[in-house]
Amino acid sequence: MSRIIFHIDVNSAFLSWEAIDRLQHGETIDLREIPSIVGGDPKKRSGIVLAKSIPAKKYGVKTAHTLVDAFKLCPHLVSVPPRYNVYTKASKAMMALLREYSPSVEIFSIDECFLDYTSVEHLFGSPVEAATAIKDRIKEELGFTVNIGISTNKLLAKMASDFKKPDNVHTLFPDEVEKKLWPLEVSELFMVGRATEAKLLKYGIYTVGDLANSDLAFLRHILKSHGELIYNFAWGRDVSIVGDIKYSLVKSIGNSTTIPYDITERIDAYNYMLSLSESVGMRLRAIEMRASVVAIHIKTNGFNTVQKQHKLLYTISSTNDIYEEAKRLFDLLWDGTPIRHLGVRVSQLQEELPRQLYLLKPEDEKIERLDQTIDDLRERFGKEIISRASLVRTRVHAMSGGVGDDEYPNMRSLI
Repeated sequence: MSRIIFHIDVNSAFLSWEAIDRLQHGETIDLREIPSIVGGDPKKRSGIVLAKSIPAKKYGVKTAHTLVDAFKLCPHLVSVPPRYNVYTKASKAMMALLREYSPSVEIFSIDECFLDYTSVEHLFGSPVEAATAIKDRIKEELGFTVNIGISTNKLLAKMASDFKKPDNVHTLFPDEVEKKLWPLEVSELFMVGRATEAKLLKYGIYTVGDLANSDLAFLRHILKSHGELIYNFAWGRDVSIVGDIKYSLVKSIGNSTTIPYDITERIDAYNYMLSLSESVGMRLRAIEMRASVVAIHIKTNGFNTVQKQHKLLYTISSTNDIYEEAKRLFDLLWDGTPIRHLGVRVSQLQEELPRQLYLLKPEDEKIERLDQTIDDLRERFGKEIISRASLVRTRVHAMSGGVGDDEYPNMRSLI
């Protein structure tokens, strides 16, 4: 029997969740109905666009635009800063609802997941009927819309959910690949990024169909193993299973900030890295994962970028551990050149595993409990409810929501 897989993707997740929460707390303007964005610091117009409304999209505003560029495209744009505690609650509510339909739900990111419908069709009807019911129930009970893609594997289900938005159900079964998938531009295929697209276009491969009908040996020659991967994707081939796991496919979590002045003192850089590490650690713990790689990047006032990372022999999730490693990397990397941008990132994530006993310090358990208590307070009352004493009366604390140009987990890999 063929598998039946759903891919559920929230439409404009951060903006939708922001709009709903504000309406529930008395605001009368729905951010989804006006040109609006979530991202950065609206007062300083620093940072990047994390989410946009459909009216904003009509002005050409795109995700990852700087706020400066977004306001050039739409001067009357409404910009609000991100509130991840709100988004986490909305995401958890959706996942709880989905588990009423299947025991196998795999969280792919904060705003999308896979659901294995194979063995429950007799309970909820045909795949299209069930997906439509789920979509409508999320809209009615939780207040936001989703797209649901249906297929026999995760790849095709995900591709299907990207078809016409918002608030739709689409199928992309193997017998529909040639009709629905092949006409798409090759850049729309999962795992075809800008660099890969440029190489494919150079050799006259413009559509997914062109890719599917290319010579596999040639693709291996120009793209190595990645060429074989996307060739199989173009044919709709994917054998990965849906597992009831938490963010197993997330590659990294990072946070960065553009600073409104030149950092020339090491202590200032440390303060920013502590704030960034706190944000990264909180999100890492929210998805119950640990990291074994810490990386930092520095952009100078001359726009030169340098970066460094370190692979640990163990996994970490506490703010202090992330910060100490980031600080050590910074000391190895910085040559004293004035800094305008700082970033901290963790990667090689895995679920909670027993740690090696010789690496444990007596205070580790207390530190982890403290981190969790702080996370819980911020989730309930907002991130401003509690601050680190070391950041009070510093420029970092004065900027409040200015740190940073937040990046949510990299969620673009099925491998």
